[in-house]
Amino acid sequence: MVIEVFNLGPLQTNCYVLAGDKEAVVIDPGGNPAEIVQYLKANNLKITHILNTHLHFDHTAGNRELSEITGAPILCCEKDADLLDSWLGKGGDMGLPPLDTYEWQDVEAGETRFAGFDCTIFHTPGHSRGSLTFYFPEAEAAFVGDLIFYRSIGRTDFPGGDLEVLKRSVTEHIFTLPPATRLLSGHGPETTVSDEKNHNPFFSEF
Repeated sequence: MVIEVFNLGPLQTNCYVLAGDKEAVVIDPGGNPAEIVQYLKANNLKITHILNTHLHFDHTAGNRELSEITGAPILCCEKDADLLDSWLGKGGDMGLPPLDTYEWQDVEAGETRFAGFDCTIFHTPGHSRGSLTFYFPEAEAAFVGDLIFYRSIGRTDFPGGDLEVLKRSVTEHIFTLPPATRLLSGHGPETTVSDEKNHNPFFSEF
């Protein structure tokens, strides 16, 4: 199992490719997916799914193009669907062009498999109503979007955000994972459950 990170789009969003021998999933393609497509071709990988931790535009800007090129379905939480009618989901603000619309499928929390790997999907609202975390135990990694960062947390002042809900999502779903679990966020460096549980200033009670 290999995890590669690509910084895509004007906000340099972390896009992740989790790959096995022949199949892969892409998480949060936030910009032009050309680098991802090149990587997939160079390693003879087929994308089975495109996973969105949430539907803010800086995490979804490459959705349509990548899906059209690869045929992979886009999975997200329907609780974020209303974002697609605002600038948060469709872009068109801060001098950026609006995104092309794309087809997506709702995915629910629970146990599943992607690209041959076991995955637990957690509904982890707080940054947005439909924020998801994708935990792959074999990789000892959780893809948390903008829920929690190295020594910080995601913004909660956008529509659908809620600080107390976010903190509950982290304590109930993230801090209960094995301490060495890597936390792969939407922006910035990776960290671990143990590091954030012990040092994140927003969770001083731990």
